[in-house]
Amino acid sequence: MAVISFKCPNCDGELIFDPESGAYKCEYCDSRFTQEQLDAMKPASENEHAVGSMDGSGGVDPAAAVDNAAVYHCPSCGAEIVTDATTAATHCYYCQNPVVLSGRLTGKYLPDKVVPFSIDRKKAEEMFLGYVGGKKFVPKAFFHKKQMDKLSGVYFPFWMYEADYTGRMKADATKVRVWTSGDERYTETKYYQVTRAGQIQLQNLELNALNKANKKLVEGVLPYQLEGAKDFSMGYLSGFQAEKRDIESAQLSAAARQETQQYARNLIRESIGGYDHVHVSDCAMQLKHESWSYVLLPIWTITYHGNNGKLYYYSLNGQTGKVCGELPIAYGKLAGVSGIIAAVVLALGLLGGLLIW
Repeated sequence: MAVISFKCPNCDGELIFDPESGAYKCEYCDSRFTQEQLDAMKPASENEHAVGSMDGSGGVDPAAAVDNAAVYHCPSCGAEIVTDATTAATHCYYCQNPVVLSGRLTGKYLPDKVVPFSIDRKKAEEMFLGYVGGKKFVPKAFFHKKQMDKLSGVYFPFWMYEADYTGRMKADATKVRVWTSGDERYTETKYYQVTRAGQIQLQNLELNALNKANKKLVEGVLPYQLEGAKDFSMGYLSGFQAEKRDIESAQLSAAARQETQQYARNLIRESIGGYDHVHVSDCAMQLKHESWSYVLLPIWTITYHGNNGKLYYYSLNGQTGKVCGELPIAYGKLAGVSGIIAAVVLALGLLGGLLIW
């Protein structure tokens, strides 16, 4: 399996994707390159080998290595780094060189599309501090510089599902009119049989494709603007982390069909308007066509281990800026504020008692 990094032809520094410009930037000489120029370059590469149990001859047993970790040699410094089975892009822990494990994203694991980061790290840090700064009882450690260093830009794998339905719905509906004439009150009820039929096309249902992903973290920042998706290129991963899928579309198909079918049913039901009461007597939905595509979506994320042992998280949609988080509470701050409030209430109570006396 090839391990690659993209080198600047001017100074041999590492190239990373720059979300602000949409180009590839050298961190050393500040050269910029387009996607077409990057595609024409030959990346530096090394080989990777799987880490599994040893066979009788002292080698690696391939069968045991499939679901285990793997070792890569950094193309820049030669260091030997271990990654887990789903990591597709990372950094060398020694020289910080961005590397892409290209073999993880080939064949059936080759993504159809990627939504590139459009929010860079500096902007992501500003948005994180702005979000956390508005929360009064968050521990200072949560946005300390050491914590900020943990902010990671990660491409998470998702399946995109599309479905076309034909549907037909029958309903019993009523209209009620009430009026008064003289001393008499009248009620008129009209009964209708309503039929609706149509074709419904549903697109871009985003489904998490990574077992180890925190579902709240990755699904909390949906949806994405998928008109901004690009044909997949390894270069978009340079400078970021990335994961490959380990959930196949077949595992999600039943839930996807159920969700889209219910949504299509609701759309037809919403087309029946102008009545006081509607009762659906029959509804038939037929799936005419469905398709799946494999996409990598960008998320900035930070995790934090609280003193209570709970893992807290913050995530930011790397395209739209939508935020999702479960933040820790500094109970010392909360107790201090509660004490002040209690003291003020007590003082006001005593003052009120004195005034009454």
